[in-house]
Amino acid sequence: MTTEATFDVVIVGGGPAGSTAADDLARRGYSVLLLDRRGRIKPCGGAIPPRAIQDFAIPDHLLVARIRSARMVAPSHAKVDIPIEGGFVGMVDREIFDEWLRKRAEESGAKREDAVFEHLDRDPDGVCVVHYLRLDGEGKSHPESVRTRAVIGADGARSKVAKQAVPGAEDARYVFAYHEILSAPGRENGEYDASRCDVVYRGEFSPDFYSWVFPHGDTVSVGSGSADRGFSLRQAVTGLRQVSGLEKAKRLRSEGAPIPLKPLRRWDNGRDVVLAGDAAGVVAPASGEGIYYAMHGGRLAADAVDLFLRSGDCKALATARKRFMRVHGKVFWILGVMQWFWYRSDKRRERFVSICRDKDVQQLTFDAYMNKELVRARPAAHVRIFFKDLAHLAGLLRP
Repeated sequence: MTTEATFDVVIVGGGPAGSTAADDLARRGYSVLLLDRRGRIKPCGGAIPPRAIQDFAIPDHLLVARIRSARMVAPSHAKVDIPIEGGFVGMVDREIFDEWLRKRAEESGAKREDAVFEHLDRDPDGVCVVHYLRLDGEGKSHPESVRTRAVIGADGARSKVAKQAVPGAEDARYVFAYHEILSAPGRENGEYDASRCDVVYRGEFSPDFYSWVFPHGDTVSVGSGSADRGFSLRQAVTGLRQVSGLEKAKRLRSEGAPIPLKPLRRWDNGRDVVLAGDAAGVVAPASGEGIYYAMHGGRLAADAVDLFLRSGDCKALATARKRFMRVHGKVFWILGVMQWFWYRSDKRRERFVSICRDKDVQQLTFDAYMNKELVRARPAAHVRIFFKDLAHLAGLLRP
């Protein structure tokens, strides 16, 4: 094995974060190597808000469904339908969506390798060396290594890049998610609505997070998440399929993976490595939403690397996290508190779903979700919600 090629940037992981960073940097004229193992699909509901479609130029043909409402299901089976007024949430199939993102980066000039990352090293001059196994079409692996001026670790929640290069990464906490992709039912299933996402808050299907039934056009994602390692997510999904009338639907594939609970305190090594996406922990608490935040984090990582390569100042790498938290930190904190309090028991989940009946809550929630920022234009509504929440917490209002 020899080290020959030198790249400006090596990006480990070709999900939404890594592919977005690769595309942005390649378009700016940098030599980019994108390492990703083909065939890897993350379990994901696949929701992308209008802000993601707009900011990252997502074409219509990738949207396999347009969601017009959400249904919150309480432990008591009570249901709250929340319409999406004047818009929709797009749904994508991650197998197709992620591959399109990788191809876009490739067309922009990034070199792509079907590979498995091994470890980081340094040559005698102190330049970073990335070691990986290149996979050929016959299933054989070939050790390779390249020199690089910068590395972006976008290799998922249990990032090998993060654990090797970024202090504190080993302390990350996770929710474990599992879902099954099924053939969508026909009209005979009266419970299923191809334009509605069902978010299920029932302890039997998830003791500390939530479960879901998300339409994907010709298919449907049925899944659940939990931080309780003793809880069987497979059994939970089987039960959810039964109560949703999907027990006879054909299973096309299934996936499982950890999902981070909060952003890491540090995303860079202060030298030449920066993290993005799940590797940086940018999945929204309470909702588990990650695609938009991964793509935005990937773009900020690309900006940070660009500044670092132009200036030579290692401190530029820290700007990725600073900029992300400046925009999204307060939302993540609020969602984290929500998850910690409301998801702790079925009694509290019942009250949480009851709060979702409130029109002020619905409007502000969707404004924030669709636009990816806290809405400050309706102070009177915020005041009303504050006192309603207090009443629910005190038990003065009943579900």
